[in-house]
Amino acid sequence: MKVSENTSVAMPIKNMVGIIIGVAMGIFAYTELTSRIQSLETSRELFQADLLKKSEQKPTDQEQFMLLEHIAEQVENIQAEMETMRNNNVNIKYAMKDIEKIKEQLEIIKDKVRANGSY
Repeated sequence: MKVSENTSVAMPIKNMVGIIIGVAMGIFAYTELTSRIQSLETSRELFQADLLKKSEQKPTDQEQFMLLEHIAEQVENIQAEMETMRNNNVNIKYAMKDIEKIKEQLEIIKDKVRANGSY
């Protein structure tokens, strides 16, 4: 059998259409598959980049949160101390008034003792 440019091949149209449809489906499946793989690779790369950024930021964020908690504790302690100081100030003023009254009463008693001693 000689094969040349002029050799004719007899094929039913049904088979030819089937082959064309099969090739078209193969090409479509290949492009969809490569598109899906590329999309997954891109999302994986973005996910890894985000993960690296988060891992770089995480220790500093944790440190900042720890500092905020420490400062919040200090503020609470200072507020409690100020409240006790405010109460102490009131108590001191009340005690000073009592001391002044006691001094006055003591002077009166001294005067009475002096008056009794001179009889």
